[in-house]
Amino acid sequence: MARRALTTTAAVFTATAALLLSGCGGGNDKSPDDIKGADTDAGSPSASASAVAGRPDVSLPSDLEVEFDITKPSDTRHAAALDSAENYILALSHGITAQDPEDPAYKFYSLGNATKYAKSQIQAWVDDDWTATGTDSYYQGKTDDVGTSKGVLVTMCRDQGKFYGKNVKTKKIRYTKPSLSDFQEFRLLMKPPQGSQKVWKVLQIEVEGRVEGCRR
Repeated sequence: MARRALTTTAAVFTATAALLLSGCGGGNDKSPDDIKGADTDAGSPSASASAVAGRPDVSLPSDLEVEFDITKPSDTRHAAALDSAENYILALSHGITAQDPEDPAYKFYSLGNATKYAKSQIQAWVDDDWTATGTDSYYQGKTDDVGTSKGVLVTMCRDQGKFYGKNVKTKKIRYTKPSLSDFQEFRLLMKPPQGSQKVWKVLQIEVEGRVEGCRR
């Protein structure tokens, strides 16, 4: 099941980071990227969490789980940025399982290209009559300050080896054979809360496939 994923070049990613200084978001590079869930690669996660303190529901069906094996940073800013990055990933799966490209969950945790990325991923699954099942794992997470801005770059590995696509009509699961394609690296550029807003948001997302360094 081929998917289109919005990815960014290093130049665009760096330029967007610089724009955090002025409170703006940018970058609009698009390139096709296969996402596992049926035929080859995929793009979605899962786990359980409900709406808390005005935040949207990102809970998932019992047959889909997202695992985050990532130690929370001691720095409170970095910890908050990581928390929102994880919720954004959960929101992607929530939209896929809800079959709703306009799901409010991912919109709550994203801006700019990250919002476009989430919508395009969910729309692709919906258009092809697929939902997600299995276990989606994220690990080897780290956080870094972005230049002199107050932004934070969240990086994590992903293992999709037990994450599959399920046809919403026939309920048939498309199992895939283990391969290097199961391993990806996610880089999420986080923008700090603005004004009365209390939530860090994903401004830009870059996904690299077939990452040997993420194999485990």
